[in-house]
Amino acid sequence: MSKILNMIEFEDIEKLAELVKDKELEEITLEVHNGQSITIKGKKCPPPPPPAQAAPMLPAGMPMVSPAVNQAMTAPIDTPVPETIKGTAVKAPIVGTFYSKPRPDASPFVTVGSKVKKGDILYILETMKVMNEISAECDGVVSKILASDGDALEYGQTVMIIG
Repeated sequence: MSKILNMIEFEDIEKLAELVKDKELEEITLEVHNGQSITIKGKKCPPPPPPAQAAPMLPAGMPMVSPAVNQAMTAPIDTPVPETIKGTAVKAPIVGTFYSKPRPDASPFVTVGSKVKKGDILYILETMKVMNEISAECDGVVSKILASDGDALEYGQTVMIIG
C-alpha cells in the first residue's frame, strides 16, 4: 500500500472518496502500476438500470489526470430548462456525440410531439466509435429536444423533455 500511496497524492484519494460518496457509487478501483491497485468502497446502493449498451472501459495503464481535470471530466453539466416545460428530463448517461436518427438518410427516432413508451429508442449517443441507443425511461410525449445532430453531449446534460 505504501508504494501505491507514493504514486497517488492523498488529496487525489480524498477526491475519489468524495466522488464515490457524491455519485453514490458502490466502489471504485484504480490500477496504478504493475498490478497494484487501490479500491475505495462506498455504501451499498441498488444498481442503476443497465444502459442499452455498456460504455467502454478505459485501459488499465491510463495515466492519472490532475484533480482539476478529473473534476471537470466528472462534473455533470446540465442544460437549463425553461420553467414552463414540465416533464421528465432525458439526460445523457455518458459523454458522446448526439444523433437523432440511425442513418443520415433515415427519419429521426423522435420529434417534438412524438408519443413514446418506456423502452422506445430516443436517440443514439456515439462514444469512442460505439453507437449507444438511448431509450425512454417513461411513457409520454416529447415536448422539447435540446440537441442537434453532431452535438457533443456531456455526462448529465439534458437532451430532451418527455411530458
